[in-house]
Order: sequence, then C-alpha cells, then structure tokens
Amino acid sequence: MSTTLKREWHIAGRCLLIGERTLVMGVLNVTPDSFSDGSQFLTPEMALEHAEQMIAEGADIIDVGGESTRPGAALVSLEEELKRVAPVVNELSKGTNVPISIDTTKAAVARAALDAGAAIVNDVSGLRFNFHIADEAAKSGAGLVLMHSRGTPATMQRLPPVADIMEEITSSLRSSIAMAERRGVKRESIVVDPGIGFGKSHDQNIELIAKLDQLASAFPDLPILVGSSRKSFIGRILDNAPVTDRLHGTMASIAAAVLRGAHIVRVHDVKAAVETVRVADAIKWAS
Repeated sequence: MSTTLKREWHIAGRCLLIGERTLVMGVLNVTPDSFSDGSQFLTPEMALEHAEQMIAEGADIIDVGGESTRPGAALVSLEEELKRVAPVVNELSKGTNVPISIDTTKAAVARAALDAGAAIVNDVSGLRFNFHIADEAAKSGAGLVLMHSRGTPATMQRLPPVADIMEEITSSLRSSIAMAERRGVKRESIVVDPGIGFGKSHDQNIELIAKLDQLASAFPDLPILVGSSRKSFIGRILDNAPVTDRLHGTMASIAAAVLRGAHIVRVHDVKAAVETVRVADAIKWAS
C-alpha cells in the first residue's frame, strides 16, 4: 500500500482533502489568445456553460483565467482582466459549491475574485510579479498555488536553459513559500506547482515529471499541482501534433505525474482526466 500522506488544503473557510485521491482542476480561460482554447469561452454565458460541463464531468476545482500566459503573450490591463473574470466568478460562485480558483498575477484581480466568491489564487509567477497577491490570500484565508516560472510570457522561451532544473525549481519555490509565509499565508493553504513549460526546455519538462518524486521529498508537507495539459512538449513527442491532437499524450503525462507524486492535475479535458487519475490512483495505492 502506498504511504502517500493525507492532509487538508485550507481554502477560504473550508478544506479539501489531499492524498485520498488526485484532484482535478478544470481550466476555464476567458481570453481571446490562450494557446489551447483562446476565444472559445469569451462571453460569461459561454464560460458558465463550459464550467457547468466540467463540474458535471467531475472537476473538483474550476480555475478561471483572464490573461493568457502562453509564450509570447501580451499582458492585459487590470481593467480588461477584471472585466473578463469578475462576472464569471461572481455567477459561478452563486451556482456551485465547487471551489473556484482565480489564475492571475495581479493582486487587485485576486482581491476582486476572492470578494466575488473565489477560494484559491493561482499565481504562475510564484509572487515574483506582485507579492501583494500573498496579502490578499492571507486576508481571505484563501488557498495559494505558487508556480515556478522563469522570465515573463514575453521572454521565457528566449531564456537559456538552466543547468539543473530540479534544483532551480526547488530553490525558487522555497523563496516563493517563504515570501508567502512572511505575508501571512498559512502553510496549510499553500500548494506548489513546478510549472511545466514556463522557461523549461523540452527535455526539462519531461525530466521534471520523471523526477516529481524529488519535489515531493523536498516539500513533504505541501500538495503538488501539475499542469501538463496540451503543452508543447507533448506535441513535440507526438511528431509535432497540434494542440487539438494532444489528448492521449496529455493523459499519459497525467498518469505519470500522479504515480510520481502529483496531488492535483490542471486540465482542459476533465472527463478524460477524471478517468485517468482514477486508474492511476488505484495503481498508486496498490503499490
């Protein structure tokens, strides 16, 4: 039997059980330029319909994002991001008990989303862009996902690869965690994400999934989130398959991540992911 630790993730007045099974976070991009599903869910009505579908398929968390972080993406204004996400979070929070996460690097967007009913802040910069995100999470007792990334969306693909990616991720996340705790975020509210893509090379993305157990050992008391869904390294492995043809490759990467220690997976294809993690969990718990 697996010795995976069970713990609670504290998110704005409630707790999610971590470790009993892998949680599935469904991606809801309300942007015109996301790499995978840009412009598909631009109106609040379209976004809510898709969120309801993901919840019906078994999503444990809905992650709402209003600014693309794909390589080369341009930053959007605070006003535009708020215009995109606030109505969706507000309406979604009224109609479901499924926790809502806000994917943002702006403290003001985090504040507005938390006020509208979100329970988690997902910061792809790991507080590098705006450490006041931690202040907002601390005030609400919200969950905080700290992701490792290098550079910015505009520059990350042009950065030279680091020599030791696992050491880089571990060191950077330690700094992000320390900053979050200094700003008042409780450790039981923090989740770490190694940040597949986001300044890593093709080989390094594969390596960090293969060595995810090292990250689990480095942060034994913190849940790990992995977001490999439809990423470019999968397309490259599959003879340069386009985004629309990466479903099976994505599920293979998710299964591998779960077996190596992931507690939460962030995905676009919820039904397939729910089935994949159910099988991977059964194998993990029997090992």
